[in-house]
Amino acid sequence: MKNQNKIFLSTLLLCLLPQAVFASDTAAALPDFTAHWVGFVSIGIFAVAYLLVMAEEFTHLRKSKPVIIAAGVIWGLIAYVYSSYGFTTEAEHAVRHNLLEYAELMLFLLVAMTYINAMDELGIFDALRAWLVRSGFGFRALFWITGILAFFISPIADNLTTALLMCAVVMAVGGDNKKFVTLACINIVVAANAGGAFSPFGDITTLMVWQKGQVDFWTFFNLFIPSVVNYLVPAAIMHFAVPNIKPEATEEVFYMQRGAKRTVALFLATIGTAVSFHNFLHLPPVIGMMTGLGYLQIFGFYLKKTAHKTQIQLMEMDDEDTQLGSPVAFDVFKPVARAEWDTLFFFYGVVLCVGGLGFLGYLGMASELMYTDWGPTNANIAVGVLSAIVDNIPVMFAVLTMDPSMSLGQWLLVTLTAGVGGSMLSIGSAAGVALMGQARGKYTFFGHLKWTPVIALGYIASIYVHMWVNSSYFT
Repeated sequence: MKNQNKIFLSTLLLCLLPQAVFASDTAAALPDFTAHWVGFVSIGIFAVAYLLVMAEEFTHLRKSKPVIIAAGVIWGLIAYVYSSYGFTTEAEHAVRHNLLEYAELMLFLLVAMTYINAMDELGIFDALRAWLVRSGFGFRALFWITGILAFFISPIADNLTTALLMCAVVMAVGGDNKKFVTLACINIVVAANAGGAFSPFGDITTLMVWQKGQVDFWTFFNLFIPSVVNYLVPAAIMHFAVPNIKPEATEEVFYMQRGAKRTVALFLATIGTAVSFHNFLHLPPVIGMMTGLGYLQIFGFYLKKTAHKTQIQLMEMDDEDTQLGSPVAFDVFKPVARAEWDTLFFFYGVVLCVGGLGFLGYLGMASELMYTDWGPTNANIAVGVLSAIVDNIPVMFAVLTMDPSMSLGQWLLVTLTAGVGGSMLSIGSAAGVALMGQARGKYTFFGHLKWTPVIALGYIASIYVHMWVNSSYFT
């Protein structure tokens, strides 16, 4: 009996010994999670989730759903494994860090989306579209006008909204001409993505880089010339394929609603506030954006209180002079409700998923491979190519999480490539995916793929121009 007790006690001590070692020596306790079952399972979960995201067009499953579930499962597994080793707070602290990063970006984007939706509700974009439709431009002229407008609107608005607006013009004027619609949509996608690359507000990726503090606000504009080259090279080649036809102009007229121009001014003031808060007060830009949302709320209150005066003015006018628009009071919470919530929740899933993989050590491994073995230039060019297949948001968040040591010129390079690389495939950017839905049957994946070599030529040219024009930043 004593021998049995001794054996039992010995066995028990052997079982408890590893726990004692783990508790006393953290470095020795934790295995390499990149070679652990939790790492392999987490990668598998993220891969499945992202395949569902890429198949959204066919499955009609909103892209936010799979990544939100994947984020919860990945962090649940991480917390379970860590707690099994006696570390109960590490995962919690890491999640809170990721949530803080997400919250800043989410609130920033929410304010920007609210302003864009407000301008849309007040008829600014419809008025622009109506003017273009009734102007009587030929297909080649419209090809360039919509492309140039997309390039210059995208830095202020987001590239998705810009692309949808310009596509509406193309469909209204040349909806029956499939060749024109295809070429014009490709041109719009390239222009919107290129325009968004040189502004902190033009794309989610540029916003992430700016908020992270890797590139100063005004330094982004050094990418203007490379972005112009990225757009002009494929546009100049596609120009000769656009039908040289002048469609019949329509008489469509659309008046902007009351307060439309002042809303644009408030949006510009909001951008100025965000930049000032970040550059001069060293506060997160989101504080300035939320302050700007207050501007819009106060203005909405003013419109509500003065709506009756506008009603009287309209009643006193002739029918031909009702340019004041609807006197109905503007409600700021309507544009808030119309924000792209699926995109915002998708972004949450991506940040948490990529953050989880980084916590397990995979991003450190990738950083060692790409930025040490390949070199920063090759790695950043590869990021752009990867953005054409996978959405640029997780790719850029992964790079920022890796935080490789590289020059300002290289940070500008990865900002450029991640922004414009998605133009090479129709599924490579939100603008391309949206236009495939809006111009269904006319703008397709294979229609875009036909011109991928031309777009890739612009991609390569923009990289060389950036390395030449901004060579001083590579030292």
